[in-house]
Amino acid sequence: MSDPMSAAPLPAVRLEDILQASHVLRDVIVPTPLQPNRSLSAKHGCNVLLKREDLQVVRSFKIRGAYNLISSLPESERARGVVCASAGNHAQGVAYSCQALGIPGIIYMPATTPRQKINQVKLFGGDNVEVRLIGDTFDDAYAEAIRASRETDMSFVHPFDDPRIVAGNGTVGKEIYETSRQPIDVLLVTVGGGGLAAGVAAYVKTVSPSTVIIGVEPEGAPSMRASLDEQAVVTLEEIDKFVDGAAVKRVGDLTYALCRELLDDVVVVPEGRICTTILELYNEHAIVAEPAGALTVAALPMLADRLAGKNVVCIVSGGNNDVDRMQEIKERSLIYEGLKHYFMINFPQRAGALREFLDDVLGPSDDIVQFEYTKKHNKENGPALVGIELKSPDDYDPLVERMTRKGFRYVELNKDPQLFNLLI
Repeated sequence: MSDPMSAAPLPAVRLEDILQASHVLRDVIVPTPLQPNRSLSAKHGCNVLLKREDLQVVRSFKIRGAYNLISSLPESERARGVVCASAGNHAQGVAYSCQALGIPGIIYMPATTPRQKINQVKLFGGDNVEVRLIGDTFDDAYAEAIRASRETDMSFVHPFDDPRIVAGNGTVGKEIYETSRQPIDVLLVTVGGGGLAAGVAAYVKTVSPSTVIIGVEPEGAPSMRASLDEQAVVTLEEIDKFVDGAAVKRVGDLTYALCRELLDDVVVVPEGRICTTILELYNEHAIVAEPAGALTVAALPMLADRLAGKNVVCIVSGGNNDVDRMQEIKERSLIYEGLKHYFMINFPQRAGALREFLDDVLGPSDDIVQFEYTKKHNKENGPALVGIELKSPDDYDPLVERMTRKGFRYVELNKDPQLFNLLI
């Protein structure tokens, strides 16, 4: 397949561009800490350091690129205002920049954006910004924002595919390199549209070519991995929108070109594993990470052989997590860890079948967390939706063996995506 990158040269992002962005941002951002984490280091057999962009002024790295781009616009363009599309974090960066620079902004966000992020955009932007909700995905909001930009002549602030965005994001890499007390062997960076990975890699590979840089994507939206495999930017037909800060159908042309050149690898992490990591970061480390922010830490066990004994930096890219999502996060984690299973069970046509199930099928530590009959009459003999939570994944095989031995016919919904989405 021919590479479209060869048809038209793309702007470069140079070291001096990142240094200039750092100068522009010096009074706007918070230089976030690079924190050694003993617990994660011991668990994964390497020296883990967390770059805490969740502690940034807008609780994500996105302000870096947004402010760098907007502040570079000519005064006449700034006066007309800006338009952007975002699943949340970029919107907050743009909103903060609009208020700081005293310019108007229109921000398009997917209707599926967590409420917490929408409220934060309004908080940071104040009277300077208007939030408009459109579509189900970032790509829907993006198309509407592009249309509005053309109709209003307001400048479009791309969330990732602009050299000024990439250069601003590159200041994360500059801070990592300047604050690390030891050489960085491996750096893990979140990949959504590719703006953070491209910027960080542009800086780090220039000053430390031996550092291995690995991008991390959610399994349900592997747009960069797919593009690298095809050797051209591709648009995914379907994505899982759960990791909203990194769920895009198409990466940028510029960011693809830079990531193809500078990243050593891109790996994908299951959404369930990300959920487990979010809970671990909160419960064990008092870190509130959003799904995209937890991606790099979630990748650690998957890369164990490549990280052993090395100095490893994980960029925690954001902490804008909505507390309303915690139940879903816990649910996904339990299912991924093999601790929660849903069954459609057809009880035998005999009296006392339900009691027999409770007494003879459930193990001593198995817990029914959902029980719902699918019809309103003859309940003792009808099929039922049953959710069972286990203490250990090892309890699963004995459970289904007892169910089969006792004559209970069942369908495990966890293994049937269509039925699971319909019923759960």
